[in-house]
Amino acid sequence: MITEKEILNALTKIIDPDFNRDIVSLGFVQNIKIDGKDVSFDIALTTPACPVKDEFQRQAETLVKALGFQNVVIRMTTLPRKTASTLQNTQSTLKDIKSIIAVSSCKGGVGKSTMAAHLALELARRGFKVGLVDTDIHGPSVPALFDLHNVKMFVNKERQFIPLEVHNLKIMSFGFLLGESPAVMRGPMVTQYVNQILHGTAWGELDYLFIDMPPGTGDIQLTITQSVALSGAVIITTRQTLSLVDVARGILMFEKVNVPILGIIENMSYFICNNCDKKHYIFGGSADQSLKDRFGLDILAEVPLLPQFTAKIDHDNGPLANEFIMTAVDNTMRALGKSNILQKQIPTIRFDASNTFLKWPDGEELKVNNRALRLSCRCALCVNEMTGQLMLKEENIKADIAPTACMPLGNYAIGINWNDGHTSGIYPYQTIRKLAES
Repeated sequence: MITEKEILNALTKIIDPDFNRDIVSLGFVQNIKIDGKDVSFDIALTTPACPVKDEFQRQAETLVKALGFQNVVIRMTTLPRKTASTLQNTQSTLKDIKSIIAVSSCKGGVGKSTMAAHLALELARRGFKVGLVDTDIHGPSVPALFDLHNVKMFVNKERQFIPLEVHNLKIMSFGFLLGESPAVMRGPMVTQYVNQILHGTAWGELDYLFIDMPPGTGDIQLTITQSVALSGAVIITTRQTLSLVDVARGILMFEKVNVPILGIIENMSYFICNNCDKKHYIFGGSADQSLKDRFGLDILAEVPLLPQFTAKIDHDNGPLANEFIMTAVDNTMRALGKSNILQKQIPTIRFDASNTFLKWPDGEELKVNNRALRLSCRCALCVNEMTGQLMLKEENIKADIAPTACMPLGNYAIGINWNDGHTSGIYPYQTIRKLAES
């Protein structure tokens, strides 16, 4: 008779591409039941929309049947994890949502709402239960994006808003309540309305809820991050200088409130000429210059200028499948899955007048010269975005340059406040390693 040990041994041949480990050692294989020539078991995924779900199932069935089983039943489930419930409001309607993802830009005009809507719609198109909430009180974009004007909102018997539903996507926006009138109100009232549409909407059970964050790093953003246990954040940006300055601010904001950053979507990255099929980078840069080098974060997608993203969502036919959005969703789900499993490997950081020192829990130590580290800054204030030319001059760095404060940023970088007043630089660990080696 074939044993459970033999089944597990066979399944060790399935390697998770994100962890570079087999699914057995990761604890994904569960509840094995053997009945003669029949066997059933679970493969628990890190997130319901895991892009390798079908491949895992196919490989597992092939490997286990090769042992001699006739019938193999594989249930694809999800690992138990802390639900994205509220931190403070026990009556919140968010309690039955598995993952809540903030979509942020910290600067308007980069296509954040458009990207948030298309990410949510793509997951809904794949059959998942998805919601989208527009939390921009002063300038809600979702009503215009979905062409939903002068709609009637209803409440249930619990006095909760009933979200609108478009293409199997549940949608809520303050703009549905406000209509075409401007929102003239101050901080406390704004916070009250944000909480109301977040925690007082009848979302029901959802796999994913996307929060279209308002631009900036002020009261509304803090209200959201403090009242909701966010599963992660996706940052939308262009390569335009002012946008990248705000990206750095957004990264620092999310790290300070312990929200894992899943990665960056570079929107309006380039356009392709009809005559030459060449990528033209509107805001500078090129194919071999990635924002990952600047921030240390994964680039989830580089989305070009496309007519599809300048139009309203089609109510009749729904959004067309788009390869760039599909890539962004796949990479976002993989990043979400990794963040659910991987622990932060944060180094301890100390510095003196000459050097900065980093030491990781596994024993790795790095020492880098302060002056070299300051000169390595690739923020939008130190590098010309269009040409890539370094604007920071060595002769302008004072002899006693040194940090005044250092902040570890997840598993990817550190933020440094310098004694020359510079605070917008983010220094990826890969950059620091190269400097230490040289």
